[in-house]
Amino acid sequence: MQPTQTARRPRRLLRPRNLVGAAAAVTMAVGGVTLVPSAQAATNPFERGPAPTLSSIQATRGSFAVSQTSVSSLTASGFGGGDIYYPTSTSAGTFGAVAIAPGYTASRSSMAWLAPRLASQGFVVFNIDTLTRSDQPASRGRQLLAALDYLTQRSTVRTRIDASRLAVVGHSMGGGGTLEAAKSRPELQAAVPLTPWNLDKTWPEVRTPTLVIGAENDSVAGVSSHAIPFYNSLPASLDKAYLELNNASHFAPNSSNTTIAQYSISWLKRFVDDDVRYEQFLCPAPRVGTTISDYRDTCPHS
Repeated sequence: MQPTQTARRPRRLLRPRNLVGAAAAVTMAVGGVTLVPSAQAATNPFERGPAPTLSSIQATRGSFAVSQTSVSSLTASGFGGGDIYYPTSTSAGTFGAVAIAPGYTASRSSMAWLAPRLASQGFVVFNIDTLTRSDQPASRGRQLLAALDYLTQRSTVRTRIDASRLAVVGHSMGGGGTLEAAKSRPELQAAVPLTPWNLDKTWPEVRTPTLVIGAENDSVAGVSSHAIPFYNSLPASLDKAYLELNNASHFAPNSSNTTIAQYSISWLKRFVDDDVRYEQFLCPAPRVGTTISDYRDTCPHS
């Protein structure tokens, strides 16, 4: 386990800070129910959905009903089209948005299980195809950003999105692309590379809170040469974490995986929505066990 970092960077916010003193992050467990101070909700207008529980973040669907619309590759610019999943109701206000990229030779169908799962937790999610299935990480990073631009500027759901709260997720070369996107656009609020692959092993320029998820038995992007060096090279002052899936292969993100979903949801909620109700699922660090073979972090988060 990596020692907890003490040097913290100021959180970049384009909107009001949701933390009012240390008390805002305090939670109490009473009879197995987590209670969050009411002042927290009053100071964070970006919380979406009920107070989370372990069951709610592990569920295949969250509290929001989800609709879907598709974007043809013929109308897309800078990426290969895709499927947008979004909360059906607008009564909660606008939502943060997430773009997802597949891996080498893969299409958006490889990540189709995750996109609606994230959307049902209160996000607009764009699961994209890349321009070609052989696009390299740098290209996939540019395509993720182009997809976010389309989502916030041209899509039919653009009015549902808060354009200051955006994130990227990707698998394999798409995971390498998330790091490229975060490097290019530091105002992104979160990045989640899944079993990422990239020839560039160092990412000291990244300023986006990043959760790297590796797989213990990855024979394509081995954690010792990809995920772990990526994590270690991120700035020590950054909010970051490394989760290694126990006894898993490179292709673990291509099918429904509760551990990936649980921690991706918690990370996106914590940093896209600044929702400290999800901090309890990230800090203190989870124990190594049957599903996680390694976990490193910089708790507490800023």
